[in-house]
Amino acid sequence: MTPTRREVLATLAGAAALSAAPAGKRPVGLELFSVRGELQKDLMGTVRAVAKMGYDGVEFFSPYMDWTPAYAKDVRKLLDDVGMKCLSTHNRANVYDPENLGKAIELNQIIGSRYVVMASAGKVEGGLDGWKKVAEKLTAGAERLKAANMRAGFHNHQTEFQPINGTRPMEILAKNTPKSVVLQLDVGTCIHAGSDPVAWIEQNPGRIVSMHCKDYAPDDRAYKVLFGEGASPWKRVFAAAEKTGGIEYYLIEQEGSRYPELETAQRCLDAYKKMRSS
Repeated sequence: MTPTRREVLATLAGAAALSAAPAGKRPVGLELFSVRGELQKDLMGTVRAVAKMGYDGVEFFSPYMDWTPAYAKDVRKLLDDVGMKCLSTHNRANVYDPENLGKAIELNQIIGSRYVVMASAGKVEGGLDGWKKVAEKLTAGAERLKAANMRAGFHNHQTEFQPINGTRPMEILAKNTPKSVVLQLDVGTCIHAGSDPVAWIEQNPGRIVSMHCKDYAPDDRAYKVLFGEGASPWKRVFAAAEKTGGIEYYLIEQEGSRYPELETAQRCLDAYKKMRSS
């Protein structure tokens, strides 16, 4: 099954709306890993609950690749019904294998996502040369995605910001991939690795199309802090993303907290909106 003309046009219209969003008004979605327990129990009900909170969209993570096209169409109908968009998908590295990328393209087109983000490179051997091979894989995938009017992306964790012989793997990925490849910034892990997210945004203009707004505290709370409770310089990050980074949308992500998953997602969104309005 392939996406209908109506679905393709809706996806293109959504992309245009994201690109045209004025400063300070970018959509904010939820990376659904934040509510993974609830999602596993009831995907449709969880998506409805996220919409009621006031999120503009969602990012599905790797298990979506187990869906059939028919089920993806059901998910798309739900998103349309509740007024949310699938802003992107979060994928294992093997989704970029030639035999898997075709299915990823089909499913992403159906659910309305234009960004297929590699969430992790997996185990990379061979030092910086190994990271150059990851860049080659992203570049090859980007060409196939471009033909489908979609874009490739890479999501960092701490590993990519930890230097190898004085060079951070993220620098290798940025230098050795086309500028069309999105560098999806995970702010919390960037800070945890000792890097400055603002400096990174400024060094890569136009490539920070999306961002995971995950906070981090340099104590035993680590990633359990809610958005705005950690060490991230959010106002400076947002200013750089909107002036230089080319940001189109933000994604709240939470690995866990002292509250239940859905309450955590609501509290993070409330804190985000309060911060952006001040």
